[in-house]
Amino acid sequence: MAYQSVVEMAGSPSLLARIIAAAAGEGITDPRSWAQERVWQIVSEPGWAEAWDYAKGTANDDVNPDTGRRPSVINDTMILSAVQAIRAADSSPS
Repeated sequence: MAYQSVVEMAGSPSLLARIIAAAAGEGITDPRSWAQERVWQIVSEPGWAEAWDYAKGTANDDVNPDTGRRPSVINDTMILSAVQAIRAADSSPS
């Protein structure tokens, strides 16, 4: 995992907005706060940094420079899976 990629993803307003949308779709109360509190955990999911690194390394002038907005990098299924897993972990007894 490339830590710089994790930092970039955690700081991406576009990616955060997509995570918030997934949380809202899952019925999470106050999805913005929920996502902001867990963004580091979410973007550290297996495979995310590698996908981000690959997208950054293969970008050209024809590619949207906003990597967090591009569903071909971190797709909606990846986001939903992470939101669901973290939500389940939040509600399981310690």
